[in-house]
Amino acid sequence: MIHVLVLHGPNLNLLGTREPEIYGSTTLPELEAQVTAWASDLGIECSFFQSNHEGALIDALHHARERVDAVLINAGAFTHYSYALHDALVAVDKVTVEVHISNIHAREDWRRHSVISPTTDHLVYGRGLRGYHDGLRRIATSLAHRAEKVSYGSSPVEYGELRLPSGEGPHPVAVLIHGGFWREMWTLDLMDGLAVSLAANGWAAWNIEYHRVGGGGGWPTTLEDVGQAIDHLKELAGSHRLDLDNVAAIGHSAGGQLALWSASRPRLYDEEPAKEAPLRPQRIVALAAVADLALAHTKGIGDDAVEGLIRRSPADGAQRYRTASPVELVPLGARQLIVHGDADDLVPIEIARSYAEAATKAGDEVTVHEVPGGDHFEVIDATSAAWGAVIDWLG
Repeated sequence: MIHVLVLHGPNLNLLGTREPEIYGSTTLPELEAQVTAWASDLGIECSFFQSNHEGALIDALHHARERVDAVLINAGAFTHYSYALHDALVAVDKVTVEVHISNIHAREDWRRHSVISPTTDHLVYGRGLRGYHDGLRRIATSLAHRAEKVSYGSSPVEYGELRLPSGEGPHPVAVLIHGGFWREMWTLDLMDGLAVSLAANGWAAWNIEYHRVGGGGGWPTTLEDVGQAIDHLKELAGSHRLDLDNVAAIGHSAGGQLALWSASRPRLYDEEPAKEAPLRPQRIVALAAVADLALAHTKGIGDDAVEGLIRRSPADGAQRYRTASPVELVPLGARQLIVHGDADDLVPIEIARSYAEAATKAGDEVTVHEVPGGDHFEVIDATSAAWGAVIDWLG
């Protein structure tokens, strides 16, 4: 059993009544009950502490030092100026996930900076109360199989997490590309469970981050990051015993679009020709993928998320679709598995069906696996039958 201290800072005792338009109507006791239920499903036991006093929070961390395996912390306003709390987290030295209910990057300037983030293993924000669930999942997967963080570029968001299977290798490689409608608050932790599952099944899992919309991303930066992250496997292959002749790209939702795109790797029209051939995955797994950007835009998925990615201009809008939308790029020349729930209300299954038809007509080898009653997230649940079908297909 994993033991986690859930630490809440100032004013979080007023959840449910404090600015409910931002923080919701759920009270702190109700949140703790929900966190306890989520934790039980993940094999985690939680203890809770809340205080409006900096010293009390530090004392709680000190007291838990030898008693817990990890810390989930929402430090409230102390997030932005408590270097004493920063030092306490360093001293405790546990797997730590920082969580915030609101999108702190879309609020006042002072809320956008966290002095404790450099001490934590991951930051989850802007996802409402679901962020606590995702933070717990991050802790569970981090403790189940620690990842090696590797930079593939100069930006802080240009990195990936590599998990290797047992054995000497060479290991087949699965590139994991998370979704979230290309928006900044959704990060690579969404694919943690799949990464652990892949490593347990003999695959090296390269779970990548990239610039998202709201954090410097969008066309073409987001696409270029994904290409750069995949190409970085060439530098890792020797030292980590990776088999680059057996590479699969696995993407969910917006990440599904990026995974499919990666098999084509077209040259963006304002980009210099590549100095060497890009590394192209031989197989693609598209999980609830946004495989047709024009159709997705017409349907307004994700509150017009496609417009945020493409950032069309009158001069080159059509060209951007041609360089980014998978349906415009077929045949991709890679074997493809399309997995989609028929009850997905975020990315309608019609998008998967129309893409599969177009790719097949263009000559690609495409397998479609529809999940009866499946929603948008079942396909990234590592315990689901849908994910089991992916593992079987990968072989």
